[in-house]
Amino acid sequence: MILDGKTLIVSGVGTGLGSEIARLAIRDGANVVLAARTAKTLEAVAAQVDPGGDRVASVPTDITDAEQCDALARTAVERFGGVDAIAQVAALSDTFGGLEEATREDWMRNHETNVVGSLQVCRAAARQMKARGGGSIVLIGSQSSFLPQVPQIAYASSKGALRSAMFFMAKELGPDRIRVNTVVPTWMWGPPVEGFVNSQASQRGVSADEVIAEITAGMPLGEIPKDDDVAEAVVFLASERARMITGQCLLVNAGELMT
Repeated sequence: MILDGKTLIVSGVGTGLGSEIARLAIRDGANVVLAARTAKTLEAVAAQVDPGGDRVASVPTDITDAEQCDALARTAVERFGGVDAIAQVAALSDTFGGLEEATREDWMRNHETNVVGSLQVCRAAARQMKARGGGSIVLIGSQSSFLPQVPQIAYASSKGALRSAMFFMAKELGPDRIRVNTVVPTWMWGPPVEGFVNSQASQRGVSADEVIAEITAGMPLGEIPKDDDVAEAVVFLASERARMITGQCLLVNAGELMT
C-alpha cells in the first residue's frame, strides 16, 4: 500500500474526483481528512469511503477563507499526527463564456477560488508538512488551459495561473522536501460529464453513444478517462513512489493532447 501510514488532505470532495481520491487513498493505506463547504456532503463521502470512521476526518472548509484552511490542516495534525500530502481538488468550474461573454465577476470569482483559494489551502498544509520533514502537494489542473474546447475563458485562465504558481511553489518548497505537481485531466467520466452527455443527447435527439464518440474522436485510446483514472495519478504523486518528481504536469487525457 503506497500511502501506508500517511495522512492526506482532500479538499473539494463531492460526487466526483474528490471522493474517488479519498476512496483510493484509504485503499492504499492513508488516513484522509476530507474538506468541502457543506457538512452534509462530507458526511456522505466519509460514510462511503470509511464506514467505520477510524481513518477519516471531515472539516467543513471554504478555501477562500484562510482561517478555515489553517483549521483544516490543524485537524489533520490533531487527529492523525501530521500532514503528508494534500490533493487540492476544490474549484469553481461552472463559469462559461468567451472574452465577450465573461464578466468581471466571472474573472474575479474564478481567480479567488481557483488561484487564491488553492494557494491558501496549500500554504496551510505546507506549514504542517515542514514539521513532518516533507510531503506532497497535488493540484488539479485543466486541459482547457492548454487546449481551448468549451468556451470557459475565466475558468481556463485561472487554471493556467495555478499551473504557473505550481512552478514557484515547487522551487520554494523543494528544500523542505515538499513536492508540488499538477494532474491535468480532460473530460472525466463521472456524474457531471455523464449528466452533460445525457443532456446533449436529449437536446439534439441523438444517442449518448454518439455524443461520447464526438468527445473521444481525438483520443487515441478511444475512451473518456474515468474519475478513478485521474485519482490513481493523484495517489501516485502523493506517494513516495514519486519522490523525485516535482514541478510537473501529468496529463490524464487518453492521448487527446500530447506534450
